[in-house]
Amino acid sequence: MLLVGKPSPVLGGDTWGAVWWYGFLTHQMQRAGPTFIKLAQWAASRADLFPAKLCDRMGALHSTTKPHPFNHTKRVIERVFHKEFDEVFEEFDHIPIGSGAIAQVYRAKLRKDLLPLSYLDPKRKRPKRPTIAADAVTPPPPPPIVPTAAVAVKVLHPRVNVTINRDLSIMAFFAKCIAALPGMEWISLPEEVDVFGKMMREQLDLRLEATNLKTFEVNFSLRRENAVNFPRPLTEYTTKDVLIEEFEDALPLNAFLRNGGGPFDSVLATLGLDVFLNMLLLDNFTHADLHPGNIMIKFYKPTTTFVLRNMFSSLFGTQSPDDPIQGNQHASDVSDDIVSHLQPLRHSPELWLHEMDRLAEEGYQPELVLLDAGLVTTLDDEDRRNFLDLFRAIAEFDGYRAGHLMVDRCRSPELVIDKEVFALKIQHLALSVKSKTFSLGQIRISDVLTEVLKAVQTHHVKMEGDFVNTIVSILLLEGIGRQLDPNLDLFKSALPILRKLGRQMSTSGEVSMQDTQGIGAMLKFWVWIEARELANSAFSDADDFVRYDWMTPNI
Repeated sequence: MLLVGKPSPVLGGDTWGAVWWYGFLTHQMQRAGPTFIKLAQWAASRADLFPAKLCDRMGALHSTTKPHPFNHTKRVIERVFHKEFDEVFEEFDHIPIGSGAIAQVYRAKLRKDLLPLSYLDPKRKRPKRPTIAADAVTPPPPPPIVPTAAVAVKVLHPRVNVTINRDLSIMAFFAKCIAALPGMEWISLPEEVDVFGKMMREQLDLRLEATNLKTFEVNFSLRRENAVNFPRPLTEYTTKDVLIEEFEDALPLNAFLRNGGGPFDSVLATLGLDVFLNMLLLDNFTHADLHPGNIMIKFYKPTTTFVLRNMFSSLFGTQSPDDPIQGNQHASDVSDDIVSHLQPLRHSPELWLHEMDRLAEEGYQPELVLLDAGLVTTLDDEDRRNFLDLFRAIAEFDGYRAGHLMVDRCRSPELVIDKEVFALKIQHLALSVKSKTFSLGQIRISDVLTEVLKAVQTHHVKMEGDFVNTIVSILLLEGIGRQLDPNLDLFKSALPILRKLGRQMSTSGEVSMQDTQGIGAMLKFWVWIEARELANSAFSDADDFVRYDWMTPNI
C-alpha cells in the first residue's frame, strides 16, 4: 500500500497510498489503548526515523482514558498519610480534571496543619543583586509568592505497570518481526521499543517527577528575567504511586494560540524561548514534553515599589532586603480572579482580546507555568558534542565537516547511505544560513533543523534519542513562538543567555558542560551573534555584509 500512487509535492513527497496507510495505522493505535497512543506520540518526536506526514498524524493523538474508580484513589491516599481520607483534605473534587495513560489528576485543598514548613517558603526569593531585564520586551519579574493549600493530586492507575509491561511485550514482538524485513535494519525497532519502554517505566515512579520539579524550581529561582513558575511538590507525601503538588490556576497556552494574546504576543513568544534556551544552554536539564497542553499562562502585576526597589539596587549594587510576604496571598487571589474571568471568554476572540488590552493597560504581565515534568532531557557528553557541532556548523558555515562528524558519531555508521551526499546537504544548509543570517526574522532555525532531520532520515543517519528530542523541542518552541510573534528571532533570544554562559565560565571556571572544542564553538557562535546585532543596527542591507565576509573573512 505504501507504494500505491506517485510521490506528490502536495503530500510532502509521499504517495497517496502511503498517506492512507499513515491514517489507518494511527487509527489502529488509537483503538489499541493508552500505551500504544503514548508510543505514537513518542514516535511523532522521531522525525529522524519516520516520515513527516506520519509524525504529524501520530502527534495529534491524545491519551485520554477512562478514569479509575475513586475508591482506589481513596485507598492510596489513606495509605500514604496514615489517616482517614476526611482527615487529610478540607476539599476534594471527586471528578478528575484529567486522566491519561498512566495516572489521573484531582484538584483538592489540603488541611493547613498538614502543610510542611518547607513547603511554605516563598518562591523566587530576592537575589543579593537584582538585575534589570536585558531588553524592553522582557517584563519585570514576578514578586515572591507563597504556595497555598490548593493542591493537585496525581494517582497512578491500578495495575498500570502490568498493563504497560503486557503492551510492551506485544510491541517488542512486532518490532522484531518488522526488523527482519529488508532495509529496516537501520531503524532497529527492537532497540527503539526498549528506549520507549524505559521512558514509560520511568513515569511509573512519581517521585522522579517530584525531583524534576524541585530541580527546575532551583534552577530558575534566581533568574529574575524569566517569569516562569513550576508547581512545587510536597515531597513528604509523594510516593511511587502518588504525587501531591501545588495547584496552579492558569490559562492554557492553546487559548492564546487560538485567539491571540494581543499586546502580550511578543512577550509570551520571547519568554517561552528564553526559558527553553536557559534549560538547554545553561542547565543541560530540559523539559522534554513542552507541547502547548503543558504550558499555562497566568498574570501578575509588579507594584511600583517593587520595580523601583529592583532598579535602585541594580543601579547602586546594594542588597535589597526581602519583601515581607504580606500581600502575596492577595496577589495570588488577584491572579486566580483574572483566570476565572478569562476562562469563559476563550471561545469569544473579540472579548478575549479586549480583556488582553485592558490587562496590559492596567500594568499586568504574563507568567509561564510549566506542568508535567515527568520527562526531562539531559545530554551526555557525546550528544552535547553532536549538538554543538550543529552550532559550530552555523558559526563557521562548515556544514560539510559537521555532516561527516554526525555520520561518524551516529549509532550505525556502516548503515549510512551516501555519506558524501549527506555531508554536502548539510553544507548546503549551512551556506543557505550564511546567505541571509543578518536579516532579522528571515532565518527560521526550525526550517534548518527540519531539513537536517529529513537528510538524517533519507540517509539512515540514526542519532541518539535525546539529541533528536532536543532538536524537536526547538522546532516545537520556535513554531509556537512564531505563531504568536512572526518576527521571533531565536538567535537574538540566545544572545543574553550566551553572555550569561560566558560570564559563568569566566568567573567560576566551570567548563564541565563543554569540552574545549565545544567552548570554542560556543564562543565563536556568541561573537557571531554579537556582530550580527551590531550590523543590524548599523547597516541598512546587512545581507551583503556577511555574504561576502566583509566583517570577519574566513573566521
